[in-house]
Amino acid sequence: MTRKILTGLSSEAYEHPFDRKALASLQNMPGASMLLKKINEYGIDRLLRLQCLGSEIRITPRNFPKLHQRLVETCQILDVTPLPELTLSRGTGHVETYVVGVEKPIITINLDVMEWLNEDELLYILGYEVARIKSQHMMYHQMAIVMPTLKNLLSSTTLGVGGLVASGMELALYNWRMMARFTADRAGLLACQDINVATTTLIKLAGLPDEYLTNAVIEDFLAQAREFASNNFNSVDQVTKILSYTEQHLSWVLMRTGELLKWIDSGEYEKLVQQKDLNTPEEVEEKTPEEIEKWNFLTSW
Repeated sequence: MTRKILTGLSSEAYEHPFDRKALASLQNMPGASMLLKKINEYGIDRLLRLQCLGSEIRITPRNFPKLHQRLVETCQILDVTPLPELTLSRGTGHVETYVVGVEKPIITINLDVMEWLNEDELLYILGYEVARIKSQHMMYHQMAIVMPTLKNLLSSTTLGVGGLVASGMELALYNWRMMARFTADRAGLLACQDINVATTTLIKLAGLPDEYLTNAVIEDFLAQAREFASNNFNSVDQVTKILSYTEQHLSWVLMRTGELLKWIDSGEYEKLVQQKDLNTPEEVEEKTPEEIEKWNFLTSW
């Protein structure tokens, strides 16, 4: 399959509106800049890179040429330079990926990614992680990674930051991290440029290996995703939503697939692939700083 190289692609062009609003809400939280300052003071970026480079196997054109080539192709399609590093971690029984490093990003995939995904599906999963780099939001992603440890550390200080984190910053960060997945999924689709590939990748991310992927399974999965996307969650109380969306280990692949299908149905995906309005974000209603601060995924979706 010949894929289009999306030269000049802007991350704003495919950014999910909920991602944009949730990030604005997070950035307007009192204490957000203080937390970022503390993360810098503690050298979190360097620490995460050190942990990664000291524990994972670096993927090169020599040792894993096919994996490395998929990364090269992904970055070419999404117009991302320079090429981030790629490392391989141990298997966990399920597909797992993450990225660390603000200045020098490192994408890590685990052994299950290498064994479960074919070459086309690798483009999707790598595009998903490359999107975090392209959006230049790595500092916030790293904040989410270290938040549990950081919260405990700051709560023992006399700076009053610990209480600030516990009183809303953590929830705002969880909100945004969930919404950022929608944007990353869009980038994954732009990388592989095939909704069928995106679908099978997400099914595998849900834990179902290749040998179970019959046409019936895929069709029912898509039907379930559309059904979920059509639900009205306004009647679900906020406590239930908080308990659901702050659970880090849930993949929410049906929700994410539903949002991806909405994007395709809107025609916006096809416009980007056809290289129309690459730098034009979706129309966003202008909001005051007060309205942005109040926006919350738990009550606005």
